[in-house]
Amino acid sequence: MSRFTKIAAAVGAIALVGGLSACSTGASDEATIRLGVVGEEPYWDTLAEEAAAEGLNVEIVSFTDYNQPNPAVSEGEIDINGFQHIIYLSQYIADSGDTLVPIGATATYPLGLYSQKHETLESIPEGGSVAVPNDATNRARGLLVLQDAGLITLKDGGSTLSTLEDIIPGESKVQVTELAADITASSLPDLDAAIINNDFVSDAGLTAEDALYADDPASEDRRPYVNILVATAENAENPDYVKLVEIFQNSEAVQEGLLEASGGTAVFPNTPAAELQTTLDELVAQIKENS
Repeated sequence: MSRFTKIAAAVGAIALVGGLSACSTGASDEATIRLGVVGEEPYWDTLAEEAAAEGLNVEIVSFTDYNQPNPAVSEGEIDINGFQHIIYLSQYIADSGDTLVPIGATATYPLGLYSQKHETLESIPEGGSVAVPNDATNRARGLLVLQDAGLITLKDGGSTLSTLEDIIPGESKVQVTELAADITASSLPDLDAAIINNDFVSDAGLTAEDALYADDPASEDRRPYVNILVATAENAENPDYVKLVEIFQNSEAVQEGLLEASGGTAVFPNTPAAELQTTLDELVAQIKENS
């Protein structure tokens, strides 16, 4: 049986706690690290198996959307989450005032533009419809991808805070709309193209090779998009959590699984937690300054 527990978006806190108890691996809650993720990628199961071999009992809890795992950590319903990049966490902190912190880097993925109607960028028509995710951080990155692909031009060259209002119409080829990240892929039949987050590419029956264009995850200016494991500030130095980060980063089986899940596109940054925190603090300050 899979270690994953499906948690629907509408489930409240009481039901969430009940769901966690229902899929207990047998150890007490105090002895189990509850790790929240979005989706059901097999490498999380592999991580739990590798951790068990090192004396750590890890329960993987699968959420259905990006809005759930951060509050779940803050409220103690799970211990760690592993679904977001630094810029997403910075937006969450700026909006909520929460104090979650990165405890380790996992991977960086490319963000790609996909289409069911066109096989090349050039074949996307003038005035074509293109969608980007509607959450602030993925929206901005999606817009930067569209600019790099030559489909739009952004005011002042764009940034990690760009919005649709920053698109310069007279210098842009396509019309951009925003949709929830989990439906950009299913909306492809109605669009000329869409930015699809890595989490949802395989679910849509696509592969990384299907992208018409994607950014470079190894580029230094993509540091805000390094994916991270996150805990509360109080638990940042919990030795079991630190050990779990080390297992993730050093396990060949985990990284091979992650590479397979990403279509061979993931890169593995060796960024220390202190540097991740510095980037996070800088981004939170920028967001607050511009709000």
